[in-house]
Amino acid sequence: MRTLFTGQTSKEGFYMKYDYVFKLKCVELYKNGRWHETPEGIGQKNFRKGITTWVKIADLHGIDALKHPTTCTEYTVEERYALVARVLAGESQKSVAISANINHSQLSNWVKRYKIYGYNGLDLKKGRHSKEQPLKKSIISSELTPPEKEELIRLRAAIVKEIREKGYRLKHLLKA
Repeated sequence: MRTLFTGQTSKEGFYMKYDYVFKLKCVELYKNGRWHETPEGIGQKNFRKGITTWVKIADLHGIDALKHPTTCTEYTVEERYALVARVLAGESQKSVAISANINHSQLSNWVKRYKIYGYNGLDLKKGRHSKEQPLKKSIISSELTPPEKEELIRLRAAIVKEIREKGYRLKHLLKA
């Protein structure tokens, strides 16, 4: 017996992944005005929403678009931005995702990253982060030259004088 779908668990619950032949059968039945029987483990409403999405994808991109991709499609930052811009211009995420033949949740993630980080948020930084180099401490000589010492004494005296003129008690300020 052929399995129509494989169930995969995820943190959100049970994720359905349907076979290409099963999708074709569902699309054909829908176009003939009938619904395929709802499999166990999914609600009828969600299953039928999935079928209508498959029909839209098949109409827009052809039947082969329902096949599972063998490799991951890499989108450039410009392509991601073009899709995000359409969503921000007022198109629904679902319709933009169907027209681009991507998962609507992927598009939702791109929109969210764009809103938080801007254009640079669409640049996915894959791989391991490089080890941060420790900051090198600049070597400053602890010895002050005689002119620097004189200036330091003069500045301290000016600050003390200004504090006394304003009426503050110097003893309390020096404790903090």
